Amino acid sequence: MRNILLTLHLACLVLVSPLQAQTREDAFVEANVLAILYHEMGHALIDILQLPVFGQEEDAADVLSVLLIHDLYEEEAAAGIIYDAAFGFLGEADAYEPALWDVHGPDLQRYYTMICLFYGANPEAREELALELDLPEERAESCVEEFQLAYDSWGPVLDEITAEKPGTSMTLEGAEDDVIGVLMTDEVAALNEDFILPVPVMIRVEACGEANGFYDLDTREIIICSELDPYLRSLADF
Repeated sequence: MRNILLTLHLACLVLVSPLQAQTREDAFVEANVLAILYHEMGHALIDILQLPVFGQEEDAADVLSVLLIHDLYEEEAAAGIIYDAAFGFLGEADAYEPALWDVHGPDLQRYYTMICLFYGANPEAREELALELDLPEERAESCVEEFQLAYDSWGPVLDEITAEKPGTSMTLEGAEDDVIGVLMTDEVAALNEDFILPVPVMIRVEACGEANGFYDLDTREIIICSELDPYLRSLADF
């Protein structure tokens, strides 16, 4: 489990680094960038392992993001990441009309699905979070089954790549001494302790001309755009 500490501040869940306290905006940026990274890892695994996808690949990648947050972090840290990442979806839902032609689901739907899956993994411990984030009772009734289906699907894939000892299959380029760069430096090191991929995958932090993250099928690179930092800060509402 990742060693991330948590405190309560202004009735919100706040991630705090073991080395130094973060601002609320820094915590919000980090949580959303982690969720994006894990989503793009879903695309990478689908490509590398030639996994079958029944339905939208974007939905499958969203599911993996929640499962990794559930698996890799202690309970309070995981809840903090989900809290802020869910509000990232909510902020985008408030800011933009849904593009129903897009391969991604509407942001508000992704918001509820993220909360539902996380709640379904441990409903007793996470009931208060689900209530605070307004998960409807009608959806909550199916969340345990939704999580179990997700885990039955992705669990064997994660078992296949789980490392018995640290590896070096994921590398990093372009990280600078800023919030995203420091986060990615630590995260790539941690991921290499958790997983070994059958082929190398580069994680690259760079300016893209847009606030985004994506997996490049041709180069097998996960791109985390540096524009995410100011964009996510513009969504933060504390």
